[in-house]
Amino acid sequence: MLGLLKKTLAVCLIGFGLGILLVILLPFTGWLFLIGIAIIAIGLIWLSC
Repeated sequence: MLGLLKKTLAVCLIGFGLGILLVILLPFTGWLFLIGIAIIAIGLIWLSC
């Protein structure tokens, strides 16, 4: 049960990060782009645990 919850949360983080990247790439680049990549990376690390 706990493993399933962690995987769901990780997928949500990855999706959230991708959403940030897609929205941010339209008007802005730079630090917001890095935040999106960091969120995706955290989600992938969490998923692999």
